[in-house]
Amino acid sequence: MQFRTRAIHVGQEADPSNGAVVPPIHLASTFVLPTANGDDAQYDYARTGSPTRHAFEAVMASLDGGARGLAFASGMAATHCVTMLLKPGDHLVTGTDIYGGSWRLFNNVLAERGISITAVDTTDLAAVENAIRAETRMLWIEPTGNPLLSVTDVAGCAALAQKAGALLVADNTLATPVLCRPLELGADIVMHSATKYIGGHSDLLGGLLVARDQEVGEQLHWMQNATGAVMGPLESFLCCRGVKTLELRVHAQSATAIRLAAWLHQQPTVKRVYYPGLDGDPGHTVARKQYHGGFGAMVSFEIDSDVQGAQRFVESTRLFQLAVSLGAVESLIEVPAVMSHGAYAPEARRAVGIKDGLIRLSVGLEEAGDLENDLLQAMDSLSAS
Repeated sequence: MQFRTRAIHVGQEADPSNGAVVPPIHLASTFVLPTANGDDAQYDYARTGSPTRHAFEAVMASLDGGARGLAFASGMAATHCVTMLLKPGDHLVTGTDIYGGSWRLFNNVLAERGISITAVDTTDLAAVENAIRAETRMLWIEPTGNPLLSVTDVAGCAALAQKAGALLVADNTLATPVLCRPLELGADIVMHSATKYIGGHSDLLGGLLVARDQEVGEQLHWMQNATGAVMGPLESFLCCRGVKTLELRVHAQSATAIRLAAWLHQQPTVKRVYYPGLDGDPGHTVARKQYHGGFGAMVSFEIDSDVQGAQRFVESTRLFQLAVSLGAVESLIEVPAVMSHGAYAPEARRAVGIKDGLIRLSVGLEEAGDLENDLLQAMDSLSAS
């Protein structure tokens, strides 16, 4: 079955007891066991597994091309579970264009556990190779970076990780399995913030891991069960519903995003546009090689202003709602320097290229012309102030 068909049908079989097309939400926290030792039981306690969560995990394992999916209470819970595979003395190599919450976890939490961190520009494979040490156990990348939308060569990083005997983990939240499937390119684990495109409607919090190898999947499940940050049944149900329209939404949003990126490139107020779908973007060549059917629905751009000017700009939009997060049907706008990447120390933020005048868009499903007009009136209001 093709991607869109699997998104609708895998894990969503009709209820055998009554024929309901949509499987029910199973709210039970515990399950009756056929025997005291529980050997024959499919479920025993909802932290370990539940029917609704497993339905979501099954469809995502199918879409990502992995052996096992695991759903979590948030994207950061999923990220934390992966890093629990590391031990004191281990070394993690990560990118510089990554989600601010991941940066905070790596530098403020893992470092206190005795795990060393090296951040490099992962679009430069030579820099990645030079950063790898004998004690390197994990390489963490974002195929589409956040917030500068840099494009990392997943297959190239997979070859380096395999040579070093390290796990390659890809945070694929921005690209989604619609556009990029890192496991097919050699990654060991893929992570998604299900809060974003998978849920797609700004009404749930969730995270997901998919492991390419069953053994790695079992290790992650053991850690998930031990630590307990699992996705609840309602969120699992909503994710299953969101996945059914994921391909349609991502393709439509990506089509609007490339139009907006080209339009922004022509605006005198805009100094630079970051979007891998543009011919002149540094990541365009790699993106064309590893993406399918589009370049994503995130667009970042710089205006010639300080952070106060950027804040005035984002506070002036009417359709683009000022909010963190991304990937939903409504368009969002933010200033990374003070919002999504505010956890960075100012000097660290500037060192990786997140400037005070940088603005990030999450393009939704509104009509493209309406979004252009909204940005244009915000530019006009900035010029008038």
